[in-house]
Amino acid sequence: MIIINTLFPLLAMMALGYALKRQGMTSDDFLNTLDKLVYYIFFPVMLFWKTAKSTGTEASGAGLLMAVLVTIFLVSLFSYFFIRKTKIEDKAVGSFFQASIRFNTYIGMATVLTVLGEEGVRLFSILIGCLIPVINVLSVSVLIWHSGRTPSVGQRLWLLLRALISNPLIIGCAAGLLLSGSGYRLPAFIDNFLALVASMTLPLALISMGGTLTFAGISRHWPNALAAAAIKLVIMPVTGYIMLILFSVSDTAFKTGMIYFSLPTSTAIAVLSAQLNSDVELASTAVMMSTLFSLISLSVVLIL
Repeated sequence: MIIINTLFPLLAMMALGYALKRQGMTSDDFLNTLDKLVYYIFFPVMLFWKTAKSTGTEASGAGLLMAVLVTIFLVSLFSYFFIRKTKIEDKAVGSFFQASIRFNTYIGMATVLTVLGEEGVRLFSILIGCLIPVINVLSVSVLIWHSGRTPSVGQRLWLLLRALISNPLIIGCAAGLLLSGSGYRLPAFIDNFLALVASMTLPLALISMGGTLTFAGISRHWPNALAAAAIKLVIMPVTGYIMLILFSVSDTAFKTGMIYFSLPTSTAIAVLSAQLNSDVELASTAVMMSTLFSLISLSVVLIL
């Protein structure tokens, strides 16, 4: 029952978003605006609020973070080795690489909140704040290298720096951790306001995700999209499981790590692919396939 109780609400919200779009009740403009509201306002506020209230996660969080960082490094190497070995064309390299290592923060937060409660949310928020910079550097580096352009070293560094300092999720997590470390507690009226904003975040995010899912291009890109999904949803969870054991991660931190490893790729990969001259259609197909197959990977993790 835990699988149904956890995943059905997420799937139902995404299906609702998909149905609303197909019935013409939402438009591309509406979904783009909704996505911006979630990404730039609601989700950062939620992360700030959750991390600001965090206590007692430092010890368990350190081992979890190390295990996840090593896993990302190993899977990134594997993904790039696969790319070179299978001779994926340059235009598709950045999209493929992103699809194999990025993670969907919305589905992750919704799953962790349902299964693990506040402690899991705090651990997952710490992961988000620490991992997004690392994954952004890896993704942008590969995208630039295979973009067909030849930017200078200064331009490359600026692109990386801009991707980090302008990321609202990083800002939200960092601000929350600073407030938590200071020992200051928010007044009740502000805390209640942030709680209200946070409660809107995940439903809106999942509806937006469902509305933007597309099956266009699947006939042309399914082999690469499936391979990227396999790396993300099979290779990463297996590697991550081994790393969590090696770093002696247990209890809630272990479960948080396994949920993270089993998440689908981020919907943002299509945006970054478009900005840096990579294959947008492959990125969109990879998002769709990864999201669907993650129902299997998350189901396996939830029954462990």
